[in-house]
Amino acid sequence: MTQPETWELIAIGAVVLLVLFWFRPGLKQVFKQSAEATNKDWGSLLLPLGLVILFVIVLIAFA
Repeated sequence: MTQPETWELIAIGAVVLLVLFWFRPGLKQVFKQSAEATNKDWGSLLLPLGLVILFVIVLIAFA
């Protein structure tokens, strides 16, 4: 695989910055809400995440 050209790296960097500025208001709200989260809220996130990780491990084991 060849290295990307300089203009491609600049374009990728510009797209990344644009996406960060675009999602910035939403990210501010998410970080504010995560600071106010309770343990019950975290359990609602960790249970499905754990199930997905367990499913991937089972798939790898059977491969």
